[in-house]
Amino acid sequence: MSQPSSRHLVAPELLAGLDFFPRVDFSEGVGPWRANLFERPPLPPHLAEVSLEERSVPGAPGAPDVRVLVYAPPGPVKAGRPAMLDIHGGGYVIGSADMSDAANRALALSHDCVVVSVDYRLAPETAWPGALEDCYAALCWLHDQADALGVDRARIAVGGSSAGGGHAAALAIHARNRARIDPAAPMPCFQLLDIPMLDDRTGTSGDPHPYCGEFTWTAEHNRFGWGALLGMAPGGPDVPEAAVPARVQDLTGLPPAFILIGGLDLFLEESLEYARRLSRAGVPVELHVIPGGYHGFGLMQDAPQSRQSAALRDAALARAFGIGL
Repeated sequence: MSQPSSRHLVAPELLAGLDFFPRVDFSEGVGPWRANLFERPPLPPHLAEVSLEERSVPGAPGAPDVRVLVYAPPGPVKAGRPAMLDIHGGGYVIGSADMSDAANRALALSHDCVVVSVDYRLAPETAWPGALEDCYAALCWLHDQADALGVDRARIAVGGSSAGGGHAAALAIHARNRARIDPAAPMPCFQLLDIPMLDDRTGTSGDPHPYCGEFTWTAEHNRFGWGALLGMAPGGPDVPEAAVPARVQDLTGLPPAFILIGGLDLFLEESLEYARRLSRAGVPVELHVIPGGYHGFGLMQDAPQSRQSAALRDAALARAFGIGL
């Protein structure tokens, strides 16, 4: 039985965006989608004032160094700023630390914070846990260099969109596990999970949602992305629990979470379930479902749903940072 179309459920303000998104096809591999997929427009003057420094930080033992981009508000270093470790999206197989340049600059200004964007190694060339190791190395570096960067170690958040949200969730779990062994290890204060990619079983097993995942990121894309990251077929019993946030049994002791998802996104049900499980584990969680939103609808920045989503994310992060309290 074929999946019914969900086009009539798309919010009217977001319909035009369906013609904007490229029709991603991984049948010829990831190469064509890594070249110039995310071109950056010229920066407005106020964003250009945000400083940007490219750094190379030590990777995990035996792994290469990790490239990071460090954004800071204009002016001299000011002690005690919060920080965000930003993890880019791209289905685990495409994207780079540069793709959220304008958004990271805007975040540095709006929240008077330091933003560190991680250029983690991509799948399939690097399977799990390579990207997780890179993200944790960046978190450790940010924690270690907090004084030099003017960062408050107690106010370091992690976050990302799509695959970046999945990596952020996995990083929060990994950091918790390490902190249980070494109390001096860095522990994020907050995890911002925007349309997160959390469960390799979505699109491979179970009962698929009849109206989710028709647009932009489909079950077929999901199988490819997760398979590339895991180095094996997704959805099976041999997938390591630690590689997939939704498979992790123990969610206690994680930092407070924010989850935002579109009502037509392939990741809707896994986001709802993850929020439910976080709540039952005693983790404060804020969940928002945007009706009529497909995966990536936020790229239509002028749509009311996108403005609403941005305002919700900004307000949650401000509360996590203690801004305005």
